Amino acid sequence: MNDLSKEQQKYLLCLKKHKRIVRVSRILILLSFLFLWEFTANVGIIDSFIFSSPSKIALCFWGMVLDKSIFLHIGITLYETIISFFLVIAISVLVAVALWFSVKLSEILDPYLVVLNSLPKSALAPLLIVWLGATKTTIIVAGMSVAVFGSILSLYTSFITVDPGKIKLIYTLQGKKYQALTKVVLPSSVPAIISNMKVNIGLCLVGVIIGEFLAARDGLGYLIIYSSQVFKMDWLLMSIVLLCIMATLLYSLINLLEKWCLRRF
Repeated sequence: MNDLSKEQQKYLLCLKKHKRIVRVSRILILLSFLFLWEFTANVGIIDSFIFSSPSKIALCFWGMVLDKSIFLHIGITLYETIISFFLVIAISVLVAVALWFSVKLSEILDPYLVVLNSLPKSALAPLLIVWLGATKTTIIVAGMSVAVFGSILSLYTSFITVDPGKIKLIYTLQGKKYQALTKVVLPSSVPAIISNMKVNIGLCLVGVIIGEFLAARDGLGYLIIYSSQVFKMDWLLMSIVLLCIMATLLYSLINLLEKWCLRRF
């Protein structure tokens, strides 16, 4: 700090102050929301049976922790989401690479990928149940269907927009197309792949929940649809809160992966 100029020190202090204000503001907004929710539910401004309250949700969660039932639902949803996510990434990269290798193939498949990406994926879920049955495979495929087509298009666009000068240099040095792929296209597309992963983790979770609405006997999606049918709003809101926490943690893991990749590449 002593080696920095006064202006640099002032800038760093302002930056730290800004980050501190942002963190504190986020916490205050959350705490204020929870306080207002609890207060309005307790004094009867809102109906606590319909809207529940933070204390009821916490008690409901603790009760399910004691009987260990909540761990089954969280574990099932997390497992299905992670499997869907890794399959989407693997399939997206492989198909995007195939499209990059063959211009003719990309021109043939492009309209089909656009149509499938635009199709509302919730419309596919009942069809998947008929084809695959009410199994975890159906839910995983439902999770994949939400993200995979958009992911392929996004990665392919990233591949074809890589600096053409670098690829031309590979060919000038008598390099092959697969060398251009491994030495230029894939390394240059790492930020795009990571960005794609950030989007896909949330989309896969959405797809899994859609699948669990229709074809599950456990998982947070099943808990949401069941609790709405029997008017157990504490369960429903607790499940939504757990989904928010799960999505945040998964996104944070991708952020850590991004930081590691940026240091490495």
